[in-house]
Amino acid sequence: MRGALFLVLDCILACSTGSGQALAACELRSRGGAIARVVQIQLDNVHLRRDSPDVPSDLELMPHLREFLMRDGIIGSNHQISPLAQTATDALTVLTGLFGDRMGVPIDGNATFRSDGSVGFASAFAYWTAISADGKPLMLADTGRIVPAPWVPFTVAGCDVGAYAMTGLTLQHGLDVASTLGASEARSAASDPLKARADWFGAAIHCARGSTLCSNANARPDLLPDEPGGYAGYNALFGNRNIQPAISPAGPLKDLGGRIIADDTGRPGFPGAAATTASQSLGYAAAMLEAGVPVVYVGIGNAHLPATAAARRRAYGPGERDHVARLAADDAAFKVFIDRLAASGITTRNTLFIVVPTGADRFVGGQPNPAACDGLAVPCSYGPAGAIDVAIDRLLATERRNVTAFDVQSGNAPPFYIQGNPQPTDPLTRILAQDIGKLTALNPVTGKTDRLTSMLADRAQMQLMHLVTASPARTPHIIMFADPDYLNRTTASRADCAAPPACIAINRDVTWMRGDIRQSLGGSWFGMVGPGVRRRGETADIVSNHADLRPTLLALLGLTDRYVHDGAVLVDALEPAALPAAIAGDPDTYAALTRAAKTLNDPLGQLARNSLALATQAIRGDDGGYQRYLDTIGTITARRNALAREINAQLNGAAFARRPISAAYAHALIGRAQALVREVENLAGSSLAPADRRWKAANDAR
Repeated sequence: MRGALFLVLDCILACSTGSGQALAACELRSRGGAIARVVQIQLDNVHLRRDSPDVPSDLELMPHLREFLMRDGIIGSNHQISPLAQTATDALTVLTGLFGDRMGVPIDGNATFRSDGSVGFASAFAYWTAISADGKPLMLADTGRIVPAPWVPFTVAGCDVGAYAMTGLTLQHGLDVASTLGASEARSAASDPLKARADWFGAAIHCARGSTLCSNANARPDLLPDEPGGYAGYNALFGNRNIQPAISPAGPLKDLGGRIIADDTGRPGFPGAAATTASQSLGYAAAMLEAGVPVVYVGIGNAHLPATAAARRRAYGPGERDHVARLAADDAAFKVFIDRLAASGITTRNTLFIVVPTGADRFVGGQPNPAACDGLAVPCSYGPAGAIDVAIDRLLATERRNVTAFDVQSGNAPPFYIQGNPQPTDPLTRILAQDIGKLTALNPVTGKTDRLTSMLADRAQMQLMHLVTASPARTPHIIMFADPDYLNRTTASRADCAAPPACIAINRDVTWMRGDIRQSLGGSWFGMVGPGVRRRGETADIVSNHADLRPTLLALLGLTDRYVHDGAVLVDALEPAALPAAIAGDPDTYAALTRAAKTLNDPLGQLARNSLALATQAIRGDDGGYQRYLDTIGTITARRNALAREINAQLNGAAFARRPISAAYAHALIGRAQALVREVENLAGSSLAPADRRWKAANDAR
C-alpha cells in the first residue's frame, strides 16, 4: 500500500512538471509497473580502484554518486571491458549487448584495407547508420546489415529516447549531417565545422509515433533502413538547434550551475563529447527528463582532462589539485542532478539508473611527489614523466632488419595492418609477426632491457576473441599485446635507431594509456539503482561484462531486442520479484549457465585466455606448427560458436520468450563448455614457453 501511494505521488509530481502526457503514452512493462523512466549514464574512464595507493580513487572522490548507488543499489566491481579497452567499442557493447564481431566495431580505429591494399583509418564515433570506408555499415551485424538500433524497443513502446554526448545515438560529424538532415545542412556544416558541432552534433531525441516533441518542422524522419520489421513513421530531433525549441522554448539550455551550455567559443550548443562536464551533460539530461522524455542516455567527458581546450596540456595525474577539483565539481553536479530530479518526482522509486564507465586507462606519468601525497590534505605533483614512446617501424628495421610496410593503431595493444593485405600464412605476415614477438627495448626509466611483447593474436585468434567482423577488409593481421608502459606507433621512416630522433623516448604529453589486458579482466565496474535492483552495495561477487547491461536493462523493463544478446541478465543484481518469470522459477540454473557462457564465450573468458597463450606460442614457432595450430583453432572456434549459440538461445529464451531452462539440459551444456575450456587449456599448457606460462598464470589468477 505504501509503495502504491509513492507511485501515485510520483505521478502527480511528474504531471505537474508537464511530463505526464509523455509518460502516460510510454508503456514500460516492468514487473509491478514500478519503472517509469530510465537514465543511463556513461562515464569516460572513472576508476573504482585507486591509481595511486595513497590517493582516493576517482569514485571515492565522487562520494555523492557513490553513495547514491551504494545506498539503494549495487556497484559491481568485477566487471570486464573489451580486450583492447577502447571507448567506442565499450560504449557500443553497452548499448547493444553484443561483442564487437556482431555489432561491427571490435577495434576503435575503424581501419579498412582499400582495394589497392593500402590502409585508411577513420573514427569509430559515428551515427548508427553511418557507412564505413569499405562501403558497408559501420554498425555491421553478423547478418551483413545494420545492427538493430537500441532506441527502437523504447519508441515502439511509445517512449521518446533522448541522448547527449553518446556515440551511435547522436550525429558525430559532417557525413552524419548529410545522411540525416540533407544537403543544405551538410554544406552549412562544411563551411563552419564549429557551428555545426554546436548545432547538430552530440544531441538527439528519437521520438515515439505521435510524440508531441517531434510534432514540429524541426523533426526529421528517423531512418533505419535495415531495422527488422521496418521502422516507418518515426521521427527524431537532431542537435541542440532542433532540440532546444522543443524542450527549452524560453531560451538556451543551461548546465546545473545555471550557465548556458556552450562550446569553448561561447557558442550555445554541444561543446564536444570529450569536453562535456557532468554539469553540462546532466543539465541537458535533466531538461529532457523534465520535458517528458522518459528514457535518456548521457555521456560525460574524461575527468582526467581539463574541461576546456584552452586549458589542456597533459592530462591530470592522480591526486593533482586540478584532478581532485574536477572530480569534486562533477560530484557536486551529480548531487544537484539527483536533488533536482527528486523535486520533480523522478526518484529511485520510479526510475532505473545505470552508471558505467568506458575504457580503463592506466596512469604512466611517474611517481607522485611527495611520495605520501593523498591529493586532499597534500596535493600530488608529477615530474617530467610519461609513456615510453616506441617508433615500432624503425625498431623493427633496426633490430630485425624487417622493413615490411604496415600501419598500426597506436597504443599498448596495437593492431598491425600489413599493406597489400597478404594472407596469414604468407611469409611476409609470418616473419613480421615473429619479429614483433622478438622485439626488445632499453627502458629509459629503469635502464633495463624489456621484452616488448607479452602476447600475440593472429586473425584466427581474433576470430575466437570476437575481434573479426563480417567485413574482411576491417581485420588486422596481428594484435601485439605489448608491455603496458609502451606507446607503439609508426613514423613512416625506417631510419636506424642510432640516428636521431631516438626510437625509444619518454613522451611527456601522454600520461594515461589504454588499459592493458590485465585491467580489462575485471578492472572496471558498473552501478545500478532503482526498482527491482537489489541493495547489495559494492560487491565483487558478480562477474559481469559490458554486454550484460543491455539484457539486464530490458529484462527489468519487460522489453526485448530483435536479436539474441551475447550478454545475459545479471540475476544476482536483481530482486527475485523483478526477474522474468522463466528465470525466477529457477534462478540458480540460469546463473550457472551464465557463468559457463562467460568462461566459454567472453572475449577475455577462460577459453579466450587459454587460446591466446596457444596462439602466441604458435606464431613464434615454425611454419609446420603454425599450420597445425590454424587447423586446431579453426575447429575449436567453430565448436565454441555452435555451443555458445546453443547456450545463448537458452538464456535469451528464459529472459525474453518465457521459456524456462531445463536443469538437466543446462547441466549438459555446462559440462560441454567445461570440457572445451579444459581441452584448450591442456593444449596451451603443453606448448607454453616459461615466460608465457608466467603470463598465463598471472592472468588466470584474475
